[in-house]
Amino acid sequence: RRWISEMSETASNPDRQQLGVWDSVSIIIGIVIGVGIHETAPIVMANAGSAGTTMWCWVAGGILSLAGALCYAELASTYPRSGGEYWYLTRAFGRSTGFVFGWSQLTVVRTGNVGLMSFIFAEYAAKLWNLGSTATILLAIAAPLTFSGLNILGVVVGKRTQNALTILKLIGFAGIAFSGLVYGGDISKTAPAEPITPNLGFAMLFVLFTYGGWNDAVLVTAEIKDNRKNIVRSLVIGVAVITGVYLLVNAAYLNALGFDAARKSSGIAAKALGLVFGDHAARLMSVIVMISALGAVNGIIFTGARIYATMGEDHRFFAWLSRWHPKFGTPVWSILAESTITVALILVLGTAAGRTGIDDLLGVFGWQAITWEGRPFNNLFQWCAPFFWIFFVLTGLSQLVLRIRDKGIERPFKTPLFPLTPIVFCGTSAWCLYSSATYAGKLLFLGAAPVAIGYGVYVWSSKGETTSYGS
Repeated sequence: RRWISEMSETASNPDRQQLGVWDSVSIIIGIVIGVGIHETAPIVMANAGSAGTTMWCWVAGGILSLAGALCYAELASTYPRSGGEYWYLTRAFGRSTGFVFGWSQLTVVRTGNVGLMSFIFAEYAAKLWNLGSTATILLAIAAPLTFSGLNILGVVVGKRTQNALTILKLIGFAGIAFSGLVYGGDISKTAPAEPITPNLGFAMLFVLFTYGGWNDAVLVTAEIKDNRKNIVRSLVIGVAVITGVYLLVNAAYLNALGFDAARKSSGIAAKALGLVFGDHAARLMSVIVMISALGAVNGIIFTGARIYATMGEDHRFFAWLSRWHPKFGTPVWSILAESTITVALILVLGTAAGRTGIDDLLGVFGWQAITWEGRPFNNLFQWCAPFFWIFFVLTGLSQLVLRIRDKGIERPFKTPLFPLTPIVFCGTSAWCLYSSATYAGKLLFLGAAPVAIGYGVYVWSSKGETTSYGS
């Protein structure tokens, strides 16, 4: 069958296999451990109700993420082709589902994530250097363009950039943990000053959001050395390291400030660092956040381009996305397409002029204007989050489908406690989908527009094409 030969060829191509276990773990850490932990930690504490429950929420997030990682480990080791979910969804549900996934990542999900991380970097840079709003927009645009250029220059350049940013990021988090745990006050301060009504569902929504991104290693499976074994190791090690970091950082916050002050803090990491670095803590924290955001930007660009390149291999109309540079060995056109759309989203959703343009367009059809959030980060999050979770649900379901459809295929790794593990993963993702869709409001329908257009493009572009993927 065509799909078997393509999968085997991709898995055994030594020219593409330039990533080791540390490289793929670095991708996971670089994307997941970003600015989210600084933003979400106080929210989780406020809704958990106590210091102990807060820590158990982060443990639960790690366990649920590990359940998902074990599902992905089976899929990635069984179907070791770059593109990750694109390939699993195509195999399980057909070409249309795989295409809509790839199209949605390019137009909504991954480009939206790069945009929001770019804005985080730009906002903290502007604060650090006392820059205005125009400079903030320019810096937000410069981030994806710069790292797109670096990733075009070669896999080695891209992975070294990612490794360096990840090491710097971990050093910064080690500083936060050291400051809070060693120089913090009496741990008895963690009792709340007044009774709190817990909202564990809301707390877990932000916990799972903060863990999001561990799946990105599967997008470069074909470029990992000895990928059938090492992709499993990368996913498990990556989630374990992330869980450990999150537990250490939250313990540091609680020890440094006490539960009551920590849950109300608007600059929790800077306050923890202030125990050691004093007045320089705020500036140091800005640098740590900037590095964290850039690590996520680079990682998402590096991995996302592999989705579009794989999609281009399978769909004639988008064959240009599958062209790899003959000298640099990178999917140059996929990277360029990704950066172009990211800049467009930054300008449309991240600027007052862009948002006004959308409201004016809605007014032409007699629709009410959107209630926009104050920060571009929030608007881009509302735009892309629901579609992130819907494809998580579908990927979990694809494992159940492929266990039945592909009974005769060798599975180097089998998910423990199957089918309970993928059922738990699907249920968790479905709940996050519901919560994020509710939070998105009207932006859910705005984001659905390019997804619907994508299906129309698939129908139009696939006329006359034949394939044996579903056979």
